[in-house]
Amino acid sequence: MTAPMRTPGSSAKPAKPAAAEPDADTVPGPPSPTESDEPLAYGLSSEARNLHWLLTNLVDEVPGILSVAVVSSDGLLLLSSDPARNAERRPATSPTGPRGSSADLATIVSGLGSLTVGAARLMDGGAVKQTVVAMAEGSLFVMAISDGSLLGVHATPDCDMTVVAYHMALFVGRAGHVLTPELRSELRQSMEDA
Repeated sequence: MTAPMRTPGSSAKPAKPAAAEPDADTVPGPPSPTESDEPLAYGLSSEARNLHWLLTNLVDEVPGILSVAVVSSDGLLLLSSDPARNAERRPATSPTGPRGSSADLATIVSGLGSLTVGAARLMDGGAVKQTVVAMAEGSLFVMAISDGSLLGVHATPDCDMTVVAYHMALFVGRAGHVLTPELRSELRQSMEDA
């Protein structure tokens, strides 16, 4: 059995140039780099720009999220939000995030991920899907991505945990299948160059 072929003009959407339309296997597309306010995304592949766009949407659309980091299975930071851009969302008495650094958040996410994987092995609990740490002054969520990477979110203490977890699961579902070794390498390099 063969899959039906897509022909130009077969969708209800207006036709776009081939380079601007993502394949069926990629994540829904972000605005073009000229429309984006993410300077880090310039010069990256369309898959990398898509992930930056998804991360920005996660931070912008979900109330209570302060910062986000995507960490590779070997603990290296692949993507992060800028905690400073969310300063207006924080209560005046709230801390500025894990030392105000996405590198610190990545370290915490990586360490917590390793700890929970070790605990799950000892308990014969299977794969760890999500970890939530509720603190007096904030919340930390860690969710596994299919390639072994981790998505970490630092949120306010009054955030709606179910909404944050739901949107994290959407991000993981959309981003997990595109995090190839080549894309992880490109994202690592872009973080080092930033």
